[in-house]
Amino acid sequence: MREILLAFGRALRSLGRKGVFIHLVWPSLVALVVWMTIAVLSWSTLVDTIVSWIQGWAFVGEWIATSEIGATATLIVVEIALALAFLPLIYVTAALLVAVFALPLMLERVALKDYGELELRRGGSNLGSAWNAIIAGLLFLLGMVVSLPLWLIPGAGLVASVVLTAWLNQRAFGYDALMLHADREELKRLPRVQRTSMLLLGGGCALLAYVPFVNLVAPAFCGLAFVHLMLEALRRERIERGVTVLDAPPVPQSRE
Repeated sequence: MREILLAFGRALRSLGRKGVFIHLVWPSLVALVVWMTIAVLSWSTLVDTIVSWIQGWAFVGEWIATSEIGATATLIVVEIALALAFLPLIYVTAALLVAVFALPLMLERVALKDYGELELRRGGSNLGSAWNAIIAGLLFLLGMVVSLPLWLIPGAGLVASVVLTAWLNQRAFGYDALMLHADREELKRLPRVQRTSMLLLGGGCALLAYVPFVNLVAPAFCGLAFVHLMLEALRRERIERGVTVLDAPPVPQSRE
């Protein structure tokens, strides 16, 4: 837990770095505009489709068809569940934009300042980052589709969403955080060693997606936190293995 709190604290400190804050905001704004547009254009169709699907259930269909209260209650539940379902979709879209575009740019600035002594072994690549993000996004969406019935059970859909988002965070951001500094062997092994910490950090970030206004920067902030978690773990592991780290850049001496 200490290393997770440390990652959050360092991510907060990194917000003040030049050129970092802009990358916190734009991915979520783009994702918000995209999904709000889709929601406005398809809301009635989605609601009617889901209600019709529920009416086909043997144990509730007849009750909905013969009861005005049942039909109204079902409509309200469906609309609330559908609105909540758009939140993780906005988050995953923003997270993919962060993983592919924003995080590599933030990584260079943050790592140079806080982890400048770590050798760059470049075990990953931008192409690998994009492919990893696509696979993570597709698996996340598959999980969301499978868990759709849970959204009709109060609270169950939110739990499923947080768990899936926690998995998405550790899968998408774990690679990006290490791709410049870790070699290929470290890039494969370290996420396995840090799996529990990564899932806990990913879960904490997933909860931020449901906090108003904070959710606008949650995906990129999560990426920053993963940078600190994974690079600190890499630094610690190399020291334990006796791997020499680079000397810090010398401080220029002023002339008398």
